[in-house]
This record gives sequence, C-alpha cells and structure tokens, in this order.
Amino acid sequence: MTSDLVLCARDGSIAEVTLNRPEVMNALSFDLRTELTATFRNLANDRSCEIVILTGAGRAFTAGLDLKELGGETSSGNKTTETSVIDLSDAVDFLKVPLIGAINGFAITGGFELALMCDILIASTEALFADTHARVGVVPGWGLSQRLPRLVGINRAKELSLSGNFLDAQTAYNWGLVNRVVDPDDLLPSARALAQDILSTDRTTREAMLDIMDRGWNTTLAEGLNVEAVANESHSENHVKSEKIAARRHEILRRGRSQV
Repeated sequence: MTSDLVLCARDGSIAEVTLNRPEVMNALSFDLRTELTATFRNLANDRSCEIVILTGAGRAFTAGLDLKELGGETSSGNKTTETSVIDLSDAVDFLKVPLIGAINGFAITGGFELALMCDILIASTEALFADTHARVGVVPGWGLSQRLPRLVGINRAKELSLSGNFLDAQTAYNWGLVNRVVDPDDLLPSARALAQDILSTDRTTREAMLDIMDRGWNTTLAEGLNVEAVANESHSENHVKSEKIAARRHEILRRGRSQV
C-alpha cells in the first residue's frame, strides 16, 4: 500500500508500526484497518522481521472504530466492515513474532481490543484505557470480553466493560494489564530496548515458547501442560546441542550480573 495511514519503519529485525491518523485519534477507518492488516501480513511473511512494536501517532493509540464512517457520515472502502475486522484480528494472530504495544495515549473500545492482542504492553503515563461497547450499543468482536477477564480478573473486567469508565495507566499496571508504565518520552526507547533484549535470545526457542504460551492460553491448564511437554521434547531433540549449553549458561549469568 502507498497510503500513509500506517507507517512502518525498520531497524534491522525490528519493525515499528505506527497508526497515523492523529487528527482523529487514529480512529480505525476501513482504509486504516485494511492497511494495518496488509502491513502485519507482509511482516509475517518476512523472515527478517523478528519483533514488531505497535504505537499511535499523536495523543492516542487508537480511539477505536471510526464512528463517523460507521454512521455513514464519511465514505469507507468497498468491502464490509465485518470482513476487515476479522482480517485484522487474524493478521495479528498470524504474525508469530512478539508484538509489543507501546500505548501512548487513548486506547478506547476497538483500540483497547487491539492493545489486548499484543503480547506485551508498555504504557505511557498518559495512556488511558476504556471499553465503551455498552455505551455505543455494540458487542465486542475482537476478543475483549475473553481476553480482559483473563488479564485483570472477571470482576474488574465487568466493572470496566459494564460502566465504560476510563482506566489510567498506573491502575492498569496495578491490575496486571500492562507490563510497565514510563514517561511519554521514554515510551518508544523502552519498547526498543525491550525488543533488543528479546532479540538477544535464541530465535527458534523464543518462537516455540511464544507459540506454546499462546496455545496454552486458549485452552485448559491440563491441555496447556501437555502442549508444553510435547514442544519441550521436540525442541530438545531437534534444536538444543549439548556443546551450546555451557556457552548459553555463561551468557545468561553474565547478563544477570550486569543487571544487579
């Protein structure tokens, strides 16, 4: 795509994707969703991409679906909204590399759902989350009703979704929704530093771990443990070489000592 609705910058194996409709709080129009879907699919097919950072331009991550477009006040693309919604969710799942959400501001309803699709969330102190589905008369379609309770607990999820109230960044951290909260100027540097830490690990192993975590998340504990056991046996036989273990252990201890 040639539009600038979604910006994608590369730094080696790291792709930094920015939602770029700041004048409307990065509202997820049909065209933006389509372009974001295409961007994610292209990155998924690019083996040189090992990690993705997703953020928004301006004062919002994204305010969710473009309500003016949904109401017919502005024109949209030539396909149904429902198709694009499904494609975006599938495209995120298709990435198969770590997705870090750098939440710079408002993440509302559909934007909240997009944030919940990320593997890791780093929030600016200016980030605000809200689920307003009940206020606008729409049932979630991107998994919020299932993901949110698993992250913050069913009672807290009900409070957020049934009231439509905003959740500030510090409370989101206290509730376990985000991994950390940083000053606005430190948001992208923190995401990039974490991406570099992730890149320092063994790619085959971390992608296997990401896969079994995701599959276990979608099933019972007993079934998830079986997924892990099968992956452990297969990975150990096919990837881990005894001569590499000592060197890797030495590197792990060195990194640990430097962080103390």
